[in-house]
Amino acid sequence: MFEVNVKSILSAGNGMNLFRGCSHGCIYCDARSTCYQIHPDRPFEDIEIKKNAPQLLELALRRKRERCMIGTGGMSDPYIPLEKELGLTRRCLELIDEYGFGLAIQTKSDLILRDLDLLKSIHRKTKCVVQITLTTHDEVLCRKLEPHVCTTKRRAEVLDILREEGIPTVCWMTPILPFINDTEENIHGILDYCIHAKTYGILTFGIGVTLRDGDRQYFYRKLDEHFPGMKQKYIQTYGNAYEIPSPNQASLMRLVRKTCAQHGIENNTNRIFAYMNRFEDKLAGEQLSLFDFT
Repeated sequence: MFEVNVKSILSAGNGMNLFRGCSHGCIYCDARSTCYQIHPDRPFEDIEIKKNAPQLLELALRRKRERCMIGTGGMSDPYIPLEKELGLTRRCLELIDEYGFGLAIQTKSDLILRDLDLLKSIHRKTKCVVQITLTTHDEVLCRKLEPHVCTTKRRAEVLDILREEGIPTVCWMTPILPFINDTEENIHGILDYCIHAKTYGILTFGIGVTLRDGDRQYFYRKLDEHFPGMKQKYIQTYGNAYEIPSPNQASLMRLVRKTCAQHGIENNTNRIFAYMNRFEDKLAGEQLSLFDFT
């Protein structure tokens, strides 16, 4: 862990990452790709803490002419284990709540339940959407693919809790790894979790994985560690391709689309992102009533 002061925290699209690097250890993590230059001279697991993020966020929110949705978790999970001690994510959620902005937050960690009070408060006034990644129904396999974060079963429990509390959710069912978890059994298991949790939408981006420099090397090392011979199968099948589609992509995507249609779950990527980016002011009527003297 090391702390830095950064010059800005919100992107042009109102997204933010409070950390750089991650300790979840997911073997397929695209953020390891050298093109992102997360830590050119440090291991990916060295976590950069943007310690002045709350001050920069408050300044940015004050300057906004219109309230909007604030996104976090796209490149670095806001609930890495260090967050238990730091409370950096919680402080930023407090600011988002205080200034009446919406929230679209993505994680693989059940630590998000610590901040359920803030998620509910934000959603009462505007909109809070929690995005949870589910890739692997089998718990033993999940421990190999995503070793240092709660397993899929626990994440599904988080989805259920959020449903009970009225917080809308989106499942990132990606990536699905060819020859490893690209099976009907796995997809059915994930879909069942989403159906039970009544998720708003499921994001897939196809059935497969992407591999770039930096990410590819780490992924292949982990394949050698957990799936002997699988690296050679990937190389023989895909060479150095960036997009690695599953041979079962067509049939599995049909399964996803059919199941989503049957259960009223959105599967259109553009519509899901439009929903997560659309700000709602649920207190507008209440605010106007203050001026109603009749």
